[in-house]
Amino acid sequence: MSQIARIAEIVLPVFGVIALGYVSVWSKLLSEKAGEGLNDFVFVIAIPIMIVKTLLGAALPEGSPWGYWLSYFIGVAIVWSFAQLVTWQIYGRPGREAVIMGFSSAQSNIVLLGIPLVLTAYGEAGAVPLFLLIAVHLPLMMLAATVMIESADAGITREAIFKLVRNLVTNPLLIAFATGSLGRIAGVQLGGVPKTFVDMIALAAVPCALFAMGMALRKYGVLGDLKLSLFIVAAKLLLLPLVVYLLAKYVFALTPVWHGVAVIFASMAVGINSYLLAARYKTGVATVAGAVTLSTALSLFTVSFWLFVLGIG
Repeated sequence: MSQIARIAEIVLPVFGVIALGYVSVWSKLLSEKAGEGLNDFVFVIAIPIMIVKTLLGAALPEGSPWGYWLSYFIGVAIVWSFAQLVTWQIYGRPGREAVIMGFSSAQSNIVLLGIPLVLTAYGEAGAVPLFLLIAVHLPLMMLAATVMIESADAGITREAIFKLVRNLVTNPLLIAFATGSLGRIAGVQLGGVPKTFVDMIALAAVPCALFAMGMALRKYGVLGDLKLSLFIVAAKLLLLPLVVYLLAKYVFALTPVWHGVAVIFASMAVGINSYLLAARYKTGVATVAGAVTLSTALSLFTVSFWLFVLGIG
């Protein structure tokens, strides 16, 4: 089976869930307000529980591979900063929207696409580097994005600072990050009924988010902000994996498997969490929804390209 055919088997169900959400609003089976409620559930309940589960369940080796993490997250910082600056200076978008676009250009769709592709490409050898990134990717990226969004338009007045602190303290994602981190320090291990409960809610996060995004696409249109969406897609699918490729190979000299996993991880489509943040803050929703959809379709070809570059046939 060709690389494109294998990737299509993973990507097409994603479009199926998005399309179902779109048709549910188009046919008036569900209202647009239902999508807003679904977004709230994912952002306030499901994603925070997923973050706690990730932090409590992550198995990290004693000697943390800093070169591996740095090759990925330095690449993320470069592309995020570049996309945010372009969105602000060239496209003339306000601070919060610029942050969301920068985040979108660096946030990878790992659960739906990354895990099966990496394990198919590298087998068990790719599992350790893959889950080392998964362990820190979602909490770290969401933490950074939330803090930057909340502080983007805060200013320096006493009232603005108080509002910023209050918003951060009450943010579901940051509460989840703190809870998971404290639980990990305390050695908390989920099992039995609590584990089953957490797993059920966490598993609902991605399909519900995709369904809600499909509903939003009916309202905003797939091509609602095409130029900026395409810029975000190009930054995510082309620039981020290129930067990570160069850092991993020439700066940190990673072994082929670890190098390859980092690049495949970086080459994934724009993550659904980008849409959730945009919907939560009601900023750039059309742009991000379009970028997620377009990048998911185009990733059929760009991921195949990077697999070829890495020598995986």
